[in-house]
Amino acid sequence: MKPIIVEQLETPRLVLRTFDEGDWDALYAMFRDEDCVRYTVGERLSRWQTWRVLATYLGHWQLRGYGPYAVVEKASGLVAGTVGLWFPGEWPEPEIKWSLAKVFWGHGYAVEAATAVREMAASDLGWRRLISMILPDNERSKAVARRMGAHREKAIAFRDRQAEVFVHDLTRR
Repeated sequence: MKPIIVEQLETPRLVLRTFDEGDWDALYAMFRDEDCVRYTVGERLSRWQTWRVLATYLGHWQLRGYGPYAVVEKASGLVAGTVGLWFPGEWPEPEIKWSLAKVFWGHGYAVEAATAVREMAASDLGWRRLISMILPDNERSKAVARRMGAHREKAIAFRDRQAEVFVHDLTRR
């Protein structure tokens, strides 16, 4: 499928672009860090498992016409992580997701990147709502969602655990 959104966004400090094979090492570094995967995939990933994640990101773009972006810090040129739209088959509705390598935590990059994606989804796709599914103990991610103006709507059973659904109202920009 041809992309239905732009393949690159820019913010003052970041470039958000589609992933390519050259991003594998940066993703591997993030996905082998226990702190980075605690609330996402749940366990550290091997190099081959990280390849599958990279292929999944690219495949999401092919199937949906949108997907997660590689977040690149302009100052260093390093891949900081991933932020973007996410809607796999079992998801309840489209999500805005974020996951950054630990070295990039605490700089406001998740909010900056996710806000750019949210604004693009509202203007380019005309979407009125996105969610972020966040595990109950993930206080850092909840803080990102709240800084973006999202509110907790409910808790749901998801993949053998509970997830809190935070709603981003795209009509209030």
